[in-house]
Amino acid sequence: MNNINGILNILKPPNMTSHDIVSLVRKKLKVKKVGHTGTLDPMAAGVLPICIGKATKIVEYLQKDTKVYRAELSLGIVTDTQDRWGNILSENTVDILEDDIVNTINSFRGEIEQTPPMYSAIKHKGKKLYELAREGITIKRDTRKVIIYSIDIVNIKNNKVLFDVKCSKGTYIRTLCHDIGQTLGCGGHMSFLIRKASGVFKLKDSITIEELNRLEIDEIKSSYLLGIDYPLNHIPSVDVDPSALKYVLNGVPLRAHNYKIRSENIKDNDIVRLYTNHKFIALGLYENLGNRSIIKVKKLLS
Repeated sequence: MNNINGILNILKPPNMTSHDIVSLVRKKLKVKKVGHTGTLDPMAAGVLPICIGKATKIVEYLQKDTKVYRAELSLGIVTDTQDRWGNILSENTVDILEDDIVNTINSFRGEIEQTPPMYSAIKHKGKKLYELAREGITIKRDTRKVIIYSIDIVNIKNNKVLFDVKCSKGTYIRTLCHDIGQTLGCGGHMSFLIRKASGVFKLKDSITIEELNRLEIDEIKSSYLLGIDYPLNHIPSVDVDPSALKYVLNGVPLRAHNYKIRSENIKDNDIVRLYTNHKFIALGLYENLGNRSIIKVKKLLS
């Protein structure tokens, strides 16, 4: 197995699951530890950050990232999966003014509540909801609060609405399309989806599956492998004195004379990035104890 640590910004194609991409990267790079930062529907395409080696330790810090999608809402047809790949439940005439469509879509901005779809990877008593749905079983799901930061219509034509949306983690775009259709009274489903961004990872910077398969491992590492700290720039950083590296490696809390804070406005209980000689070595928890401060090591990354 290779000793590779970092993140690949993969452009996931349709007809592949997020797990398929993880397996492909694991096989291509000959590494054991590989994980993704948030499931993308099998029929959707777009940005899927893949963490490799020690980078898998930061997955939890990336799952909270905002997402940006381009989606197409097809009005008048409702499906059991809330997208075009499901079974049609109803077909309705669409006789709605464009202004009403625009106003309804705009009303979904801000904090909203969603009921997760049955065709989702959420687990109920150890079993995924989509597995139950395929058995014809429907489980009551609690609503969840999600945030639609922005929603911008690109085009409206032939009962289809193309729009861009920036949203919080856990937002189901399929459900957003379904709910807009229900509010309009004609129903609707998601007929297209591409993830344009996940946190700092952008579509324009991604590597395709074809490139991944074609390139040699060294080429992938030199041109596409991103550092473990690449998506963590929003986290305050601290320089650890080289003489205190042994404390970090052994999980001993650092005292104020062991480090120098790089970032302004660091607060009590902030997660911080720890560096020694410009090398990212760990994530820690900063604690202000009044007359003194310490940093407790949370994740060792060197």
